[in-house]
Amino acid sequence: MIMGFRLRIVAAASLLCAAAIPVLMTGCATARDSRAVARSSSARLDSWREGATRTAIESFVARTTDPSSPDFVPEAERIAVFDNDGALWAEQPMYVQLAFIVDRVKALRAAHPEWESTEPFASLLKGDAKAVAAQGQHALVALVAATHGGMTDEEFRATVRAWLATARHPTTGLRYDEMVYRPMVEVLAYLRARGYRTFIVSGGGVDFVRAFASEAYGIPGDQVIGSTAKYRYEVRDGVATVVKTGEIDFVDDGAGKPVGIASRIGMRPRIAFGNSDGDFEMLAWTTAGQGARLGVLIHHTDAAREWAYDRSSHIGKLSRGLDEAPARGWVVVDMARDWAEIFAKVQ
Repeated sequence: MIMGFRLRIVAAASLLCAAAIPVLMTGCATARDSRAVARSSSARLDSWREGATRTAIESFVARTTDPSSPDFVPEAERIAVFDNDGALWAEQPMYVQLAFIVDRVKALRAAHPEWESTEPFASLLKGDAKAVAAQGQHALVALVAATHGGMTDEEFRATVRAWLATARHPTTGLRYDEMVYRPMVEVLAYLRARGYRTFIVSGGGVDFVRAFASEAYGIPGDQVIGSTAKYRYEVRDGVATVVKTGEIDFVDDGAGKPVGIASRIGMRPRIAFGNSDGDFEMLAWTTAGQGARLGVLIHHTDAAREWAYDRSSHIGKLSRGLDEAPARGWVVVDMARDWAEIFAKVQ
């Protein structure tokens, strides 16, 4: 599992110095807490264009929430899971958590003069992403330990929030949490308004995602599943705390996603949304259950407003999912065709 996480981060690291990235749509917005949407039929998919994709989602939800339907699902069993990177917010040209790690190393540089000549920090500080990537798992462990370890979970989340408030996307100049997908925020609200509980199941660090999930998506921290670091109990100045060690404990990616869902939710979801082959097992497990099930893949096809990538991408690679989606009955969202808007407008 650690190898899977390493590949996820190292693949992203190889694009740190990439150039000529398509410009995203500029009319983007601050994320909003979608829990404010009342639990009623007023929540709609307004940013989804009319067509087979939108109809498939609306039809499934209607059938599973209608007591007279043979596909009716009791409210206690209405679970919907969502990948985060590339499914709820933009993941190009690098995973957002990787951008956080890079900026944390730079911020801590003055306190660690030894990093100037110690790998992988020296290469990272020189902007040599390929050299960092070539160092493999050892480099990842060192970077995570240095930027995540030693803090309480509260301190870490506060650090992430402070970073999100000032960090800007290298292409758009927007805050990273302004680059959430409006159509997906609508899906989250639409499902919750109809009795579904929504969970994030991310390959990223669980505490990183918990730092912004409530504000960005209306998903509370206890409904976020992700990769985890080891913790230890400490008493600091007479106060009981839990401290992140920086060591990787569980990797919630690929085959780890069904395991994470089963161990933390204890129930097979009815709906699963993803965007890459890293979500394949989550969709396969979700849709293999009895009764009505829905698997959805977000296909990034919009180079004009976002990015177009799939089979050859180092980040968010989607190949097996595209090949097997038709036979498995999964819905494939064509972002360029199905979404009238990509990002939320400034409120």
